[in-house]
Order: sequence, then C-alpha cells, then structure tokens
Amino acid sequence: MSNPVARMVMASPTPSATADAAAHRAVPGHAADQPLAGADGLKNAVTSRGGFLSDLVDTLDRLAVQVGSSRVSVWDFVVLLFVLALVVSVAWGASRLSSRILRSATGLDQTQRLLTEKIVSLLIWTIAILVGIDVLGIDLTALTVFSGAFGLAIGFGLQKTFGNLIAGIILLMDKSIKPGDVITITDAGGMSTFGQIRRIGIRAVSLTTRDQKEYLIPNENLMINQVENWSYSSKNVRIQVPVVMPYAADIERVEQLMLEAARSVKRVLTAPPPTVWLDSFAERGVSFVIHVWITDPEEGVGNVRSDVLKTLWRLMRDQGIEVPYPQRDLNLRDTETMRHVIEALRGTHQAHIPTDPPIST
Repeated sequence: MSNPVARMVMASPTPSATADAAAHRAVPGHAADQPLAGADGLKNAVTSRGGFLSDLVDTLDRLAVQVGSSRVSVWDFVVLLFVLALVVSVAWGASRLSSRILRSATGLDQTQRLLTEKIVSLLIWTIAILVGIDVLGIDLTALTVFSGAFGLAIGFGLQKTFGNLIAGIILLMDKSIKPGDVITITDAGGMSTFGQIRRIGIRAVSLTTRDQKEYLIPNENLMINQVENWSYSSKNVRIQVPVVMPYAADIERVEQLMLEAARSVKRVLTAPPPTVWLDSFAERGVSFVIHVWITDPEEGVGNVRSDVLKTLWRLMRDQGIEVPYPQRDLNLRDTETMRHVIEALRGTHQAHIPTDPPIST
C-alpha cells in the first residue's frame, strides 16, 4: 500500500512549475490576457502560435539597435510600414467612396457637394491617423515635452497651408467662387488673369485660360485680391467694341451698319439687343462704341469683337466707306530762315527743269 503523503507530494505542483505558470499568465502580450498593442503585441500573438512565422518574427526582432532608452528593431519598422500602408489605403478608398456617393446626391448643388466632400475627406483622414497611432501603440504623452515647440514649428511652417485650406472652405460656403465661374483676378502687381475655374482644391484654385494654360492660384489670393466674377449672379456679359468712322460718313447710316454687324454674330444675344453709342470726336474721326451681350463668357470675348469688326469691315466696303487713317495739318511759321529754305528749294527745283533748245532761223 502506497504512502498517502507521497501521493500528496507527487500530486502537488512544484514551486518551479507554479512560477512558470504564473509567468506564462503574466505575459503582457498573451492573446488571452489583453488585446494587441503595437509591434510587441503583434509579435507575441504570432510567436505564441509557433512555426516558421514565429521564428521569422523572432529573427527580425533580434535585429535591433538601441537608441537612448528605446529599442528599435527591424520588426518594429516592418509593422510601422504595414500599418501606414493599411491606414493610407483605407483612408484613400473611403474618401473615393464618399466622393462617389456625394456626386450621386441630387439634393446638393455643385458647391455644397464639393464642400461636403472636403469636410468628409478631412474627417476620414483624421480618424485614420488617430486609429493608426492607436494601433501602433504610440504613447502621445511621451511627446508632451516637445509638443509645444513642435506645434509652434508646424504652425509657422504650415500657416500658409492652413490659411489656404480655411480660405477654400470659406469660398465654398459663401458661394462667391465656385467651379465653372469665369473670373478675372488682379494680383498685387496689377496683372490680370482671365479664365474659368475648373476645381477648388485644398491649397489652390485651378484657373484655365482661353489658351489652355492652367494657373494654380492660392485660395488666399482670392480672398485678399480683387476678383471680377463674370458669372456670380448671372452669366450675361456686355462687351464693348470701339469703332472709329470718318467725319464725312453719315452718322445714322454707319450706326445701322454697326447694329447690322452686331446682330449677325451668332453668340450675340437679341435680348438685350445690341446698342451703339457715339463716344467722342476723336483725332482720326467719330468714335463709336458697340455694346453687345453674350451669355457664354467661358468661350471667350475677343473672338466676339473680331467677328463684329470683320462683318462691319465687309459692310463698310460694300457701302464705299473707308476706314479713317491719321491726318495731320502742318503749319510753318514765316521766318527769315524759312524764306531762305524755300528759296533754296525753289532754286534747286528750277535747276532741274529742262530748258528748250534755241530755235535757229
């Protein structure tokens, strides 16, 4: 018969076994104890399963360098790249999906849709960045010492970027500038740029001119500089075509010709109708201004002036009216020097006049 004390000793766990079990339960990355947190949590979850993947993770984790009190391994770098790629991919895909959903919304106009897209995109990227920081297990409290200086540096370095972002949102909210508008913007140097707005980005507005040059104008410039919006409340635009007629021409007749030339251009509106104003009595002749209205300024205005003038040229030629050219009246003062010059010119002229030969008798 066996000794019951011996059986109790054999059945009771040894101190080393008890310690191993307690250590196993106290492993911070154990899958059954707490959720994954950063590269260490992911490493513990992988190594607890064993196999080739566990050996690979251990090898990558052993390849490390000590930076101060922190230990950075190849495994940490791999996890960082993986999380960044995942966060960027998910945020980019979510932004594209939200843009498609908002484009199909019929209850929003173009400006409201674009503003909503930007707000939703900023919200998605903010959430993605916060989730990525949480997955990596980064303790933001460790950056408390440097947060003030870092925030100040970012503020000075990116103040223009944030200023353009806020300016773009304000432009979309008050609908003063929207995609499709035809504008003329004047910069600080007095140079004007005319074109149509294609899109309003986070940093700049894309403005396309008639010669297909695309200008990226910072959003702040549209807030602080003078902007002439040709299609803000209405797309009807009046164009002035200056014309000079000779003084000998019949004013009523040339006005009829100018109106006929304006009405013959397809892009000129019939309501409001074209008008002709007598502007001034100029040096070369009588100065007129033809006023015409169009409703598609994005197609250009110089070509409308050209069509009106070419048609008027043909009508004037058919009516025998010549285009006036500059004329000058020269008045010479009667002085002693001027008399000598005139006498010299007369003598030279007479010297070149051939004389008749003498008649023989």
